[in-house]
Amino acid sequence: MSEPQNLPERAGTVTFKGNPMTLVGPELSVGDTAPDITLTGEGLVPIAPLSASADKARLFVVIPSVDTSVCSLESKKFSEALKAFPAEAPVAVYVVSADLPFAQKRWCGAEGVTNLTLLSDYRGLAFGYAWGVVLKELYLLARAVYVVDKEGKVTYREIGPEVATEPDYTAAIAALEKAAG
Repeated sequence: MSEPQNLPERAGTVTFKGNPMTLVGPELSVGDTAPDITLTGEGLVPIAPLSASADKARLFVVIPSVDTSVCSLESKKFSEALKAFPAEAPVAVYVVSADLPFAQKRWCGAEGVTNLTLLSDYRGLAFGYAWGVVLKELYLLARAVYVVDKEGKVTYREIGPEVATEPDYTAAIAALEKAAG
């Protein structure tokens, strides 16, 4: 699949190991309606995460690859932080990367992570382009964290200025708690 045409580009917004990168797609901000893009879940099942969790607050953890040390650590830290939420809490947590669903399932099994839903954007990076987090130079997703409320509005956004740096876990979890009510 080829890259969509005429999408905005934001040069130098983030770096990867100190090298400036270009983000492709619109800049999604707090207050915007989050695009409900269909991704690929375990077993190659298509999932539109916002539609699938319309009655919940959603945390989107966007990473380049679960097979890198920082992405793996970040996903595990969010998994641990979510254990403090009651089982019936109205929240859904999605980790989105361009990894194949098979690699995501393998990572979850190897790390013992069962409270995150890993979704793949490998089919053309449609999610990445719609949410404005495609790294043009790498054809991967940038590191970003979003909280989307029950109405589908973005209530928190963090795009890591350096792809290899962890996000602000405390702020993201606090935003998820607030969105969950």
